Amino acid sequence: MITLRRAKEREHDRRRKREVWLTFPSDLAAPLNGGFGALETLNEDRLAPGAGVPRHAHHDAEIVTYACEGALAYEDSMGCSGVIQAGEFQRMTAGSGIRHNETNASRIDWAHVFQIGLRSWQAGLEPGYEQKRFSAAERRDGLCIVASPDARRGSLRIHQDALIYSAMLDPGQHVVHELAQGRSAWLHLVQGEAALGDIVLTTGDGVGLTAERAVSLTAREETEILLLDLGVELPGPSKDGRVS
Repeated sequence: MITLRRAKEREHDRRRKREVWLTFPSDLAAPLNGGFGALETLNEDRLAPGAGVPRHAHHDAEIVTYACEGALAYEDSMGCSGVIQAGEFQRMTAGSGIRHNETNASRIDWAHVFQIGLRSWQAGLEPGYEQKRFSAAERRDGLCIVASPDARRGSLRIHQDALIYSAMLDPGQHVVHELAQGRSAWLHLVQGEAALGDIVLTTGDGVGLTAERAVSLTAREETEILLLDLGVELPGPSKDGRVS
């Protein structure tokens, strides 16, 4: 089964210094409000130079942040701080609770950032961070795993049965990712255009796949994607810790 979420169907909030798109809306009556399995949020942010996201709280969530362009500075209630540079991915385990804020680290350039929020499979984990750069060369070889529960192939370790991949595809390049029985997937087009069977996806589009054998995608132009391979959601904390 295919669940399609076009870019224009995302919840969109545009302000003078910040623009954000929510794949899974905050409106309780809207379709896909609860997310897609363990995937609770997939947000795209553009922050003006020096603009920030006010301090907010997360509990029992795994948040993977990808700096697509620019740099994102962060600091939290535990005294941790740092900068996520373009091409870097960061995993934050909110666990028993973190309050943090984020700011565009540049006074000149806009920042373009994606945040993926997964429900943690266990409540009350110790908060923590992990950060790593995955080069364009690594991600041009096909699907590059950037996060997994067992930190396979040098990926970030997350506390959820999910595999997160990033890929940068050349025109005509074809990728196939097989799905084990009982697993689902969410595909997001960061930019570009690609064909998923008869469905043409463009920048900002997302699609969920359930009871499918594989994700089979062909780039029609220079294309960047994020792909999440999701297991059966385990019983865990209540749906809290949304990414702002």
